[in-house]
Amino acid sequence: MKPIRYTIVPKHPAAHIFEVTVTVAEPDPSGQRFMLPVWIPGSYMVREFARNIVTLRAFNDAGRKVRIEKTDKHMWQAAPVKGALTLRYEVYAWDMSVRAAHLDDTTGFFNGTSVFLSPLGFEDARCVVDIQKPAGPQFRNWRVATALTEARGTKRYGFGEYTAQNYDELIDHPVTLGEFALATFKAHGVPHDIVIAGRVVGLDMARLSADLKRVCEAQIALFEPRSKKAPMDRYVFMTQAVSDGYGGLEHRASTALICNRSDLPVVGRDEMTDGYRTYLGLCSHEYFHTWNVKRIKPAAFATYDLTQENYTSLLWLFEGFTSYYDDLMLVRSGLIKEADYFTLLGKTIGGVLRGSGRLKQTVAESSFDAWVKYYRQDENAANAIVSYYTKGSLVALAFDLTIRAQTQNRKSLDDVMRLLWQRYGRDFYRGKANGIEESEVEALFTEATGADLSEVFAEGVRGTRDLPLEALLEPFGVKLEADVDAKAKPSLGARVRNGADCALAAVHDGGAAQKAGLSAGDVLIAIDGLRVTGSNLDALLSRYVPGAKVEVHAFRRDELRVAQVKLDGPDVSRYKLTSNNKRASASSARKRWLGK
Repeated sequence: MKPIRYTIVPKHPAAHIFEVTVTVAEPDPSGQRFMLPVWIPGSYMVREFARNIVTLRAFNDAGRKVRIEKTDKHMWQAAPVKGALTLRYEVYAWDMSVRAAHLDDTTGFFNGTSVFLSPLGFEDARCVVDIQKPAGPQFRNWRVATALTEARGTKRYGFGEYTAQNYDELIDHPVTLGEFALATFKAHGVPHDIVIAGRVVGLDMARLSADLKRVCEAQIALFEPRSKKAPMDRYVFMTQAVSDGYGGLEHRASTALICNRSDLPVVGRDEMTDGYRTYLGLCSHEYFHTWNVKRIKPAAFATYDLTQENYTSLLWLFEGFTSYYDDLMLVRSGLIKEADYFTLLGKTIGGVLRGSGRLKQTVAESSFDAWVKYYRQDENAANAIVSYYTKGSLVALAFDLTIRAQTQNRKSLDDVMRLLWQRYGRDFYRGKANGIEESEVEALFTEATGADLSEVFAEGVRGTRDLPLEALLEPFGVKLEADVDAKAKPSLGARVRNGADCALAAVHDGGAAQKAGLSAGDVLIAIDGLRVTGSNLDALLSRYVPGAKVEVHAFRRDELRVAQVKLDGPDVSRYKLTSNNKRASASSARKRWLGK
């Protein structure tokens, strides 16, 4: 089968237009069909990337136009032709995120799912893509960053041809274009590139390289403790630094990240800022996905159907467990201290316990409904759903602590991850392994550890009761308690939207605002006759005590309302975890857990 050939060029950066061609040497004689994915793996929402195709034309190998028509929202049908068939189309790219494509005169970025049409019937054909430089002297210093394999004659980071074994591999390697900072380190012998696009003053790439090296080597050793063999020949961390942004998306040999430029390390400043710790946690999260979801997959993702939603009830395992290990690997690799890790864990616990949706939706249900609920949250989300990321990470914690307690630390969740890797992940791209079926999960956990985990599965995965974290942490010498300031202000039982107006973004179940008849979207204008804004609400509330009754004036649409509100106690936004070193057995167990 002859390869499918693509070209992509930043044709009009100021207009945010990529021009793309795809050539099929031996098209379907009855008329070749083409498809653009409606979603991107790792981000479980139908995004309709085809809406960004501005123009599309088809040509035969003599350059004559061929009739082509759109048959539905993401499919095209070309008339039969003799010889090769080429499509030329323009893609509007103005999405500054990790999920789609972006182009201007300073930088370019694209995921294959946003720009590369797939000729149906040729999904397994080899792909060759020619990435071309935009025209103009202002682009002379632009380079290419991608984990795609360079074709013969193409230099690394250079424009030219890159190859993929099939369409699935082609769209699993995002590409960054432009001027960027670049550094390389080796983790257990495998080169890892760090690419930072965007203006960052005083960027400390040496520190970033050293820190990521520790995280990557710790993760490689977790899955391959003997061989220390990474699952890829090369890896690329590519980050777009912006004034305000956060996000990441995993790929088989790279990750696309976006962060605040202020989060990145600065030469001469060695402190571990909250922003830098958050960025390292994001890198750790996406890197862990190299194993957990890019190679160890749920059966529903073993072969993606990119034309529609792909449902699984296992995102708690693939996203939740990854969310557990991301910060855990920071403390295990020595980048943060035990107390820092406990602070992060306490914040996660507080976030989960604050929403009543956790009492209504299981993490398995949350996983299945990701397409229509988690990725499409509204003002009632906290009251209706639970996050398979954050609650899933606490489920992972419960599994880990339960396994360690039952086996006297001879086994742990690490053993579960290694068995998953050995059975389902290590040989996945060699065609010798499939995804794990949902019915196989519980038995595999038992096989890996020998522990009785039925209660954690029943209550943590399939149930809605709060996890007994206080009791689970006690054998490890860790005390869990609500972190509430005795002088903290009372609460409306609502979340306020940022802005000049004091608008309610969400109203919590059973909270003061809901009991008084206030709703999300209401704009508060006065409390006890004093004007309230988004900036002075806290100061006004601090003058009251929990249980105090206040009169609230608010607009709902264009109607003025008056509500009598009995204020709640302070919001519990985080929990405090403290360690006790008096018991040697507990201290030893905690050190085993945290990898010290």
